[in-house]
Amino acid sequence: MNISRAEQDYRARVARVVEAIVADPMAAHRLETLARLAHFSPFHFHRVYRSVTGETVAATVRRVRLARATCLLQEGCQSITQVALDTGYDSPQAFTRAFGQFTGQSPRAFQQQMHRTILHGGAPEGAAPAVQIVERAAQQVMALRHRGPLSTIPHTQRRLRLHAGSRAVSDWLGISCGDPQDEAGFAYYAAAVPAGPWPCDVEIDTLDIPAGRYALHCLAGPYARINAAMNALYERWLPTSGYEPDDRPTLEHYLNSPRDAAPAALRTHLLIPIRAADAP
Repeated sequence: MNISRAEQDYRARVARVVEAIVADPMAAHRLETLARLAHFSPFHFHRVYRSVTGETVAATVRRVRLARATCLLQEGCQSITQVALDTGYDSPQAFTRAFGQFTGQSPRAFQQQMHRTILHGGAPEGAAPAVQIVERAAQQVMALRHRGPLSTIPHTQRRLRLHAGSRAVSDWLGISCGDPQDEAGFAYYAAAVPAGPWPCDVEIDTLDIPAGRYALHCLAGPYARINAAMNALYERWLPTSGYEPDDRPTLEHYLNSPRDAAPAALRTHLLIPIRAADAP
């Protein structure tokens, strides 16, 4: 499925809109203003936007604001009421309903879970993080590089699934190369392990994930927890584990999908490449 120049142009124009929403999620974001930014007629803009991103403008704004709320709750410096007001909700009750749909948890339960994750890698207080040491064989994947803010990674994952169509896929992955804090040196790929022939597309890369040893943590719950869980593993588990990071990509292995499971029922294997600490 080769992408036409017109489709590439549409995506680039819609990407400008998404970047504007991410840059200032609390702005009014009137449809006419966003359409003008993308150089589309307001009459057609909403339909084009939904066809490219898989969601409405309002859904993108809501998701980005709630993602901001997860960060504020994780920091723990503000009350839930203040977080609700800071992310555009008129009442804690409305915020709690929206947040529950987004994460599968109440804001307070999410905040408490994040506290345990940051301090103990998601394990009960006083216990070590639940980590397994596993060996993974080399694997070839079909990958679509993510462009734009990290909060729009779901759009890239959706595009890869649309590209795959009805073709069989044995696994869906996220591949992170480098440090997410280093924008210039970081790359993220939405990836699939095909179970058969894969359609050609200039945007799709064939990547080889080398064999090696990984620290595996099974994360239960919404994808909004992934960053905090990864940080906890690097900061709390790794220094006392006898291992150090190896020079291979970090992996997210999605065991199920939000299309089939509630946020609280999602399961993701987080895989950090490791080697013995005394290895050269």
